[in-house]
Amino acid sequence: MLIVQDVDLTPNPQALKFIVNQRLLSRETRNFQSKEEAANDPLAKIIFELEGIVSVFYMDKFITIEKDPNISWGMIQRNFVNALSNFDVAVIPPEKEIETDSVEETELLKKVNLILDQKVRPALAGDGGGLEVLGIEGTRIQIKYQGACGSCPSSIRGTLVAIEKLLRREVSPDIEVVSG
Repeated sequence: MLIVQDVDLTPNPQALKFIVNQRLLSRETRNFQSKEEAANDPLAKIIFELEGIVSVFYMDKFITIEKDPNISWGMIQRNFVNALSNFDVAVIPPEKEIETDSVEETELLKKVNLILDQKVRPALAGDGGGLEVLGIEGTRIQIKYQGACGSCPSSIRGTLVAIEKLLRREVSPDIEVVSG
């Protein structure tokens, strides 16, 4: 039985972070922006069945949901908690195996991900979000915010600049970070 143990506010007024009693994923993050994207993920699928849900993000032991600004949290929270209480985590699709031989990670990407893992992703997870590196062309790094960070004004402006400054200082002064 999946139980909500706590609810945290996020910097995004349309998103809440729900801490649950069981580990959902060990390594991966899962981010869905629509009911269609969530069709093959049983957890995200049941959440999108609730009225007013616009995105679902989960990892480790939390789920962040973002709602339509025209729907109140009171209309969502009780139904969300009830839906989770009947959910069996065993039906969550298994995490993908990391194939290190077939994935050639550049030295720049390794350095960037190390810094992001140490200094950025834990802070974003604390706010109910995450960050994915979409690609690197030269020294231009394209990232995508996940969860509460996906549509939060502070992540789109301030955090992006902070990440760029951090990577310029720690990795290379020529790095440019863009949101994709």
